[in-house]
Amino acid sequence: MKLALKVFILLIFIAVTFVFWTMHRASVHEANAERAFPPEGTIMSVDGHPVHAVVIGQGPDLVLIHGAAGNTRDFTHSLAPQLAKHFRVYVFDRPGLGYTPPLNRTGATLQDQAALLSKAATQLGAQDPIVVGQSYGGAVALAWALHHPESISALVTLAGASHPWTTGLGTFYTLLSHPILGPMIIPILTAFVHDERVERELDAIFKPQKPPQGYAAHIGAGLTLRRVSLRENALQRANLLGEIIAQAPRYSEINVPTEILHGDADKTVGLHIHAQPLAQALPNAQLTVLEGIGHMPQHSAQHEVIDAIHRVAARAGLR
Repeated sequence: MKLALKVFILLIFIAVTFVFWTMHRASVHEANAERAFPPEGTIMSVDGHPVHAVVIGQGPDLVLIHGAAGNTRDFTHSLAPQLAKHFRVYVFDRPGLGYTPPLNRTGATLQDQAALLSKAATQLGAQDPIVVGQSYGGAVALAWALHHPESISALVTLAGASHPWTTGLGTFYTLLSHPILGPMIIPILTAFVHDERVERELDAIFKPQKPPQGYAAHIGAGLTLRRVSLRENALQRANLLGEIIAQAPRYSEINVPTEILHGDADKTVGLHIHAQPLAQALPNAQLTVLEGIGHMPQHSAQHEVIDAIHRVAARAGLR
């Protein structure tokens, strides 16, 4: 056997071994994450699709929709328990994140997610809830108000994405959403990136504030690193700009009482690009600019957020 052929066979063996080892490590990482951070609520079926829902409290109905790469735990750390003193709170995992599986292989659209979550809320007994969305979840909340106006009484966006922007997608999301490169790279990330790396990235998300005490231990970083979540989050993020461009011209149709909260130190979703034009477009909106607050007002300006939710409940006649 020629040397070149032997080398070729050896390389194939190494490659196959690496693939199987990577898949094994990825599976172990995912199993450990799900064992450490199991579902907080119940897995319900909505038109045959599983949806993870956490329901707590009593009072007017209130839905919380998390942002990109998140899950129910972002809200259950602190905000949802606080709101549950005055509201019946419904917290959902969006498709592909937490314990709600993806809807398809191309990334659930804003309209798809709004339809799924509005049906889930109705199925759980919510009647015309207040809908609160943070970051990407703000765009889903806006889609809910546009496409299901009969099933919402009021709207709140927290650092919500609402209007087109000019910056690119970025290398990370470009690679992970790619039809060929994404499925090749994602298992390697799941297998070899430690949860602590994700936890360190929280500082960048919260800037200029810091994550609250106990947040990193509660959020379940390993859930974010699962293959299905990395892929779905990247696809949703890659599709977002086009969907925003399509829905933004219709915002004047949203007539429910709306509270918009946005930090002027938010470097992830800019105040001037999103919240200010949104406040001008919505006929029944009030904008609160949070001085010095970054991208996570549900934690960094929690009192202001709770006050805004009480205000919008009163404006909607729920108090």
